[in-house]
Amino acid sequence: MTINVYTESTPNPATMKFLVNKLLINGSVDYPTRESAERSPFASELFKFSFVNGVFFASNFVTITKTDDTDWNDVEEILKAFVKGAVESELAIKPDEQAEATQFEGDETEVKIQQILHDYVRPAVEQDGGAIHYKSFDNGVVTVELRGSCSGCPSSTITLKAGIESLLKRMVPGVTEVISEAM
Repeated sequence: MTINVYTESTPNPATMKFLVNKLLINGSVDYPTRESAERSPFASELFKFSFVNGVFFASNFVTITKTDDTDWNDVEEILKAFVKGAVESELAIKPDEQAEATQFEGDETEVKIQQILHDYVRPAVEQDGGAIHYKSFDNGVVTVELRGSCSGCPSSTITLKAGIESLLKRMVPGVTEVISEAM
């Protein structure tokens, strides 16, 4: 199989989505720092580039965050070639390569919140090169964690409040607010 890599910009100007024509991982995994990537051969190699500031994998793409002083025009082709070679040589993304479970836990309201996030929000967020993870529901407040291109994105607050919060308020009685917890 010939591996093709193409890029898409994301709403976050510091990140770019590198898509491949092959499933890379079931679920997602975020390596926001060089240290967090030590057990991932693929992410560790990406962090060897001095301009790489974060790496996020989901389904058929890797979202790469660059340093502020780097221009995408200078590094995009280098990263495309690297991603192509890493995928062709089957460089491991996670040490155990186990899929992330989509098992929802908690009471009836928590399960409903997680199901909505999984079915409605996750696909849209993944299109922008990011991911959303449910953390908790307490006294009407849903806490989520934004990863990949969503982490630190200027428009993530709007997405969180105007999109996700209004959706959950409409679909789940008792939800009053959605907040994001920093990683």
